[in-house]
Amino acid sequence: MGPIVWLILTLIDIYIWIVIIAVVVELLSYFGVLDRNNNFVRQIRYALTRLTEPALAPIRRVLPDLGGIDLSPLLLLVFLQFLSIAVATWTRPLL
Repeated sequence: MGPIVWLILTLIDIYIWIVIIAVVVELLSYFGVLDRNNNFVRQIRYALTRLTEPALAPIRRVLPDLGGIDLSPLLLLVFLQFLSIAVATWTRPLL
């Protein structure tokens, strides 16, 4: 595996973790475990929203409204896993 492929796969893995952390932080904020008025928590939520919203917004526009359930992070994680496997498979030499 070349260095470019390694970099692409590493960036995909990092973004997967960012999406997971964003979901966990939002759940903790929603259930009142994290104080939304705390400046540090607000900055973390803002940074995570800025990192994940460009990928989540198009998915949210396509998905139907399910009430309070947001499945867009799940679909994004599935797509990122698919992309990671596709890149790894595509760059593997053919036997």
